[in-house]
Amino acid sequence: MESQLSQASKDNMQALAEAKFKRKEMQQRDGLNAMAEYHADKVAERKKTAKLREQRLAKEAAEAKAASEAAEAKAAKVAEKAVGVKPGGRKKKA
Repeated sequence: MESQLSQASKDNMQALAEAKFKRKEMQQRDGLNAMAEYHADKVAERKKTAKLREQRLAKEAAEAKAASEAAEAKAAKVAEKAVGVKPGGRKKKA
């Protein structure tokens, strides 16, 4: 009877140890998967940020060019007015 209790106790302890080991293995796998997903998300975020930065810089360059062209056109118009030249190329009659 005593050996049966002893054997049952050993079997129970071994089953607990195996369950604990399997749980730790599963946690380790989950941790590795989580880290891989985390790194993949970071890479995707960096790519998206780079794309958005590129788009923003292109937009700012286009706006700066448009503003520069508008300023040049305005300066030319003011200069023509000061000289007295009509946009058609003739001088105003006095």
